[in-house]
Amino acid sequence: MSLDIVRAAALDTIPHGFFGRTGGVSTGAMASLNTGLGSGDDPASVEINRRRAADAILPGAPLASAHQIHSPVAVIVDEALPHGRRPRADALVTDRPGLLLGIVTADCAPVLLADVEAGVVGAAHAGWRGAMAGVTDQAIAAMVSLGANIDRIAAAVGPCIGLASYEVDRAFTERLRAEDAANERFVSESAGKRPHFNLEAYVVSRLAAAGVRQIEAVGLDTYALPGRFYSYRRATHRGEPSYGRQISLIGLAGGRAVDG
Repeated sequence: MSLDIVRAAALDTIPHGFFGRTGGVSTGAMASLNTGLGSGDDPASVEINRRRAADAILPGAPLASAHQIHSPVAVIVDEALPHGRRPRADALVTDRPGLLLGIVTADCAPVLLADVEAGVVGAAHAGWRGAMAGVTDQAIAAMVSLGANIDRIAAAVGPCIGLASYEVDRAFTERLRAEDAANERFVSESAGKRPHFNLEAYVVSRLAAAGVRQIEAVGLDTYALPGRFYSYRRATHRGEPSYGRQISLIGLAGGRAVDG
């Protein structure tokens, strides 16, 4: 089975991809391209899957990733560290050609960013906690510190849980509105039913508020597409013992950004 790679037109000159769950070697509930090191899957299978994904974007390139903690922390990286030494963060930024940045998700929103002219890229894991705390803002600030220009940064928001699938409670919506009354637009409510939250639209709004002008959202709901994507919430609702994670990758090829 071939790899399922979603690409964004906004990043068409940068090697990148949002991966689905097909084309790997994992089995069972986490079949097949599970890339989550903390998923409980066979570590050897996970490493094979991560290498397959990386080679589909930049063959042979080292893959830098983070120990994700649902934070706003963004770090600048210039090498791929071993599993036990990975930074505790939720966004990675680099200006090093030949280095891939990877973040994993299973309903949270993956965000890939690039300033082609400056040769700076970033990847962020934006769940509701990290998104509200400003993980994309911190990723953008780290990119700017490496020479990126906010007017040139392009961003793409990859597959994540969709509005129709994302039920939340009243405490969540109250917290969202307390942050900013304008956040009401990201909540959908109907009589007698629990509210729903539009994570994708919220992340897009945070990017736009930070000054990013070119933003693309791929509009794919991880929960609603079980054959294509992993979903933490879907696995929980089904009573599955664990869940896989899909990976999203971005990097710079050679000395300058080229088609990926």
